[in-house]
Amino acid sequence: MTPQPDPQAGAAVKAADRAHVFHSWSAQELIDPLAVAVAEGSYFWDYEGKRYLDLSSGLVYTNIGYQHPKVVSAIQEQAAKLATFAPAFAVEARSEAARLIAERTPGDLDKIFFTNGGADAVEHAVRMARLHTGRPKVLSAYRSYHGGTQQAVNITGDPRRWASDSGTAGVVHFWAPFLYRSRFYAETEEQECARALEHLETTIAFEGPGTVAAIILETIPGTAGIMMPPAGYLAGVREICDKYGIVFVLDEVMAGFGRTGTWFAADLYDVVPDLMTFAKGVNSGYVPLGGVAISGEIAATFAERPYPGGLTYSGHPLACAAAVATIGVMEEQGVVENAARLGAEVVEPALRELAERHPSVGDVRGTGMFLALELVKNRETREPLVPYNATGQAATPMSAFAASAKAHGVWPFVNMNRTHVVPPCTVSEAELKEGLAALDTALSVADEYTE
Repeated sequence: MTPQPDPQAGAAVKAADRAHVFHSWSAQELIDPLAVAVAEGSYFWDYEGKRYLDLSSGLVYTNIGYQHPKVVSAIQEQAAKLATFAPAFAVEARSEAARLIAERTPGDLDKIFFTNGGADAVEHAVRMARLHTGRPKVLSAYRSYHGGTQQAVNITGDPRRWASDSGTAGVVHFWAPFLYRSRFYAETEEQECARALEHLETTIAFEGPGTVAAIILETIPGTAGIMMPPAGYLAGVREICDKYGIVFVLDEVMAGFGRTGTWFAADLYDVVPDLMTFAKGVNSGYVPLGGVAISGEIAATFAERPYPGGLTYSGHPLACAAAVATIGVMEEQGVVENAARLGAEVVEPALRELAERHPSVGDVRGTGMFLALELVKNRETREPLVPYNATGQAATPMSAFAASAKAHGVWPFVNMNRTHVVPPCTVSEAELKEGLAALDTALSVADEYTE
């Protein structure tokens, strides 16, 4: 689907954007958004006719790629039949989406509360936990991201929280395990796991176990750098939650629906939370949709007690029809299995080979189509390529790396000192090799800033 170049149309789109669109997480006068003409599969094109392999999957959500005909058709058919309807009614698309999701969630997470995206899913999961326990506090990890709404951004453990953090949101942060940059002076994964669990339990003790409603973790932290938890950590958190009557919430907004080569990342660790949030890949982002998968015990809290929350567009028929079609496509085409196979057989080995050649690569980690490279200035000291939360001139090395990748036809997901490799889970081996070759070239640019 190579479009005919139309620079004049692209200029008009860009002009309207710059005049009227207020962009998230941005200094409005310092950004230069690319005008996108069309997208298909793993690629998108600008109005100059240049093609980009999307190694960011939009914002890590186009798990089945762009414009899948079965999902597009399902949205069209639903729009012709019942384009919208209030959430208090039973609607076929909504019921079927809930059934299909519940069939794939771990344990007894069989009730689905639909939201419009991941942030409001986190908001409602926290509300449910507080109401279920009657406790006020939520514990979450540094090096995490849970959304941009008020409660979700306070739960977030990265610098995007700072401007909105009032210190009164009932949130306490702790260090989760990450051996490459250990806060526990650990030398092995086993030490990191044990010390991280001890730190968490000590934090609970000093905060007061009877005040803690929930612990929320990204099953595999995504934006912060795809940091795989060590074996036993999530099971240990589950045990701590059970010990103190704390609700265990797993955030699968980014890692869920095939991204890790399993339906949910929790499947990799054989752990069942009390609440699980999802969004993004549930329908490949074609129509906004998120939700909370709820355990039987927490659902029972609201069996005869009204749940004080809802959204006008909860379980929107178009979004749910897209989810039904997306899950069907994933089953029919073996998308989850494809992500697992290509990650293990193609991407991870290739990234480790790149790490051998490029001094700017300090660490390779991840699984499935959910991988990341940590870029450093010095491999021995592990000094980051740019300072934490760098902007302006201080961020030049990462900006130069990203610019090189884009110049060679690859659109990367770059955050601080990391570049994520998160293409659609339907990506082909040939497309991956093309993208990895472009990364190879871009890493040569990053190498110029190493010591």
